[in-house]
Amino acid sequence: MQDVPLTTAIESLAQAAGINYLLDPKIGYGQPDQNGQIKPEPTLSVHWENVTARQALLALLDNYGLQLVEDPKTQIARITLKDVSAPPPLLTRVIQLKYASTSNMQSAVESTLTDKRSRVVPDVRTSQLVLVATEAEQNQIDILVGQLDKPTRQVLIEAKLIELSSNPSTSKGIDWSSTLSAQNFSFGNGVLNANTPSASSTAIPGTPTTTGGGTGPGGLPQPSTTVTPSYTTSTILNSEPQSSLFPGGLSLNTLSGMTPNIGFLSADGVKAVLSFLNESAEAQVVSTPRVVTLDNETATIEVTRAFPVINVTASTANTSGGSSITYSNIGTILQVTPRITANDYIWLKVIPDVSSFFEAESTTIGGATYTADIFDQRHLETQVLIPTAHTLVMGGLLQDNPTAQYTKVPFLGDIPVLGLAFRHEQKSLVKDNLLIFITPTIVKDEDFQASTSDFLKSVPRTMRDPMDPHTMWDSAEPRGDWSNPLEMSNNPTNTTQSSSTVISPEL
Repeated sequence: MQDVPLTTAIESLAQAAGINYLLDPKIGYGQPDQNGQIKPEPTLSVHWENVTARQALLALLDNYGLQLVEDPKTQIARITLKDVSAPPPLLTRVIQLKYASTSNMQSAVESTLTDKRSRVVPDVRTSQLVLVATEAEQNQIDILVGQLDKPTRQVLIEAKLIELSSNPSTSKGIDWSSTLSAQNFSFGNGVLNANTPSASSTAIPGTPTTTGGGTGPGGLPQPSTTVTPSYTTSTILNSEPQSSLFPGGLSLNTLSGMTPNIGFLSADGVKAVLSFLNESAEAQVVSTPRVVTLDNETATIEVTRAFPVINVTASTANTSGGSSITYSNIGTILQVTPRITANDYIWLKVIPDVSSFFEAESTTIGGATYTADIFDQRHLETQVLIPTAHTLVMGGLLQDNPTAQYTKVPFLGDIPVLGLAFRHEQKSLVKDNLLIFITPTIVKDEDFQASTSDFLKSVPRTMRDPMDPHTMWDSAEPRGDWSNPLEMSNNPTNTTQSSSTVISPEL
């Protein structure tokens, strides 16, 4: 535009922008002012490139102290003078977020607002922000949202958990523990038993026989008398070995004193165990979990087993007591939090927890025995910075439990060479080693591949009904009321012959 009056330039730009407008009479170009002087209309020469007609119109109005006030009801704008003392007008706009959450973006946008009248209202359902702010603030917020509302980068966490366990043991020598640790002796381990001879009993020489007294007058029992062995009706006293539950004992004959044949001397015997053996047991458990997590978000990998823990509540004067069962996850729990740096390095926070069952401990309190489980726990926490697609190796979770047990016969076990037959040694080693390999890799856009699926287009398979409950073959309901014979006889499906009711085959 070259030497164009201001109103002509406004008309041209408004027509190009499609804006309907009216000039405020207060502008007064070509009209006398308060002093009676004609207010001249300025002319301008401008040249614009790469701007829209609306942008050019707003810039032109602002340069000459004018403003465009739009009326949303009539869709007709009004060009009037700017009020220098009036605050800038507020504009309402809805910003659609693509990747960021409304809560995070709301706090970032509110920190840039300078006008006390401006505000931000989040809409969580549609991931939008309702922004009420001045035009200058709107422009700054557009730049801020464009920089922050970007897709969050993701990290692929590949972990390999290798647990190596070795349990070698050796046992050598002769163990005399079963003979010398608790040797049981008993003298006279036979008892007298008044029974008939059996295969497991032995008659005692010199043992007298007694005759049964029988029943006398009035049903009273008669006393027993000792007679010669020639009586046929007799009870023989036998000497039987005493049971292991009741060791010891001495068999005596009160008539002839202690009989030598009923005295016994018994011992456990001589027992020894010869050991000359080496054993070894090795195990390897490998877990290779994978998980993808967002940048600066914690990923948790668990390889555990739920272990029951029984809690017993003792009864009191007011409660009846009881028990409850809770479960504790025993195994390996790995927590990894990645954070991507500007040069594609990955800051990792790694927290592995390794736990295992050790043994059960019993404690007696107030005469009651309580059993509690003991667990071994190993915890490690570290922070490292590694390049993408590199592997972090973590070790040191090592558990080594050696044990040794020796058994020796005093004096005899210390004799050179010959003492080898009187001593025994047993050694074992329990060794566990846990190695953790973690490889974080930044996931890029080209790593994603679209998959094709025709699941929604497939027609579900229909199953034929296995039975029809309305037919006589599959129905369990009776035809008619079987409890009422009269109704059954009046049933049209029945026929009567020779004063007797005949039920048709349908029933």
